[in-house]
Amino acid sequence: MKLRYAGVCRLCGAELAARAEAIYERSTKTVRCPDCSPASPAPPVEPTPLVEPVETAAPIDVGTPGASARREYERRQAKRETRIREDHPKLGRLILAVTDDPQSTTAWDTGALGEERLGQRLNELSSETMRVLHDRRIPGTRANIDHLAVTPTGIYVIDAKKYKGRPSLKVEGGILRPRVEKLLVGTRDQTKLVDGVLKQVDVVRAIVGDAIPVTGVLCFVEAEWPLIGGAFTTRDVEVLWPKKLYPRLAADGLLASRLDDLHRTLASALPPA
Repeated sequence: MKLRYAGVCRLCGAELAARAEAIYERSTKTVRCPDCSPASPAPPVEPTPLVEPVETAAPIDVGTPGASARREYERRQAKRETRIREDHPKLGRLILAVTDDPQSTTAWDTGALGEERLGQRLNELSSETMRVLHDRRIPGTRANIDHLAVTPTGIYVIDAKKYKGRPSLKVEGGILRPRVEKLLVGTRDQTKLVDGVLKQVDVVRAIVGDAIPVTGVLCFVEAEWPLIGGAFTTRDVEVLWPKKLYPRLAADGLLASRLDDLHRTLASALPPA
């Protein structure tokens, strides 16, 4: 054929001008000189497949149990030590050795111990069917959520408490007066703990929506529980101890396929404190 455009012989490399006589090899879409001996056509070049980049999800920071409470305890302890040493340059060391931290400081240490102990066990139980988050900061506030467990039955908002005494439910009122439920630990009224958990439940429910069950839990780590019974529910908040909590988190449910998404959503909305 006569070439419509200039080309190059695929065998000898000679330049072929437009309208020059040449042999067009349809299988390879190349040309060659009429004088060049025929040869087997070059094997077709397989196009390189386009590989879509696979986005790897960033790892989730599950948090450190009791981290913020531990930091606050150490901050208060260090502040007291500095103040005493400055006020009493000669006797400061002795004063620190023979006196204890005030209760307002040791309470942070006690709280951190409770969170650390429960959090360690929750980490051990963590699996493909139960994901956890610890010490999550509630944006816009100084408050935090001790633990979150994402399970097939729903999300559990867990507030760990290391209190002495026996938790109990006291009900006042009824027929003639409004019913009022109070949480007692020993003889102390600790109803404010229930109020705190309910606020945390509202925060989590606003993140995941009303279709996902969200349960508030007050878990007393070292309370004095009876041998039989003892756990109870007040205003939809479950009050119990660790060994009573763990089977609840391991139960089967309908949300098994959504654990990853819920876990990541909560981790993003509630950063580590």
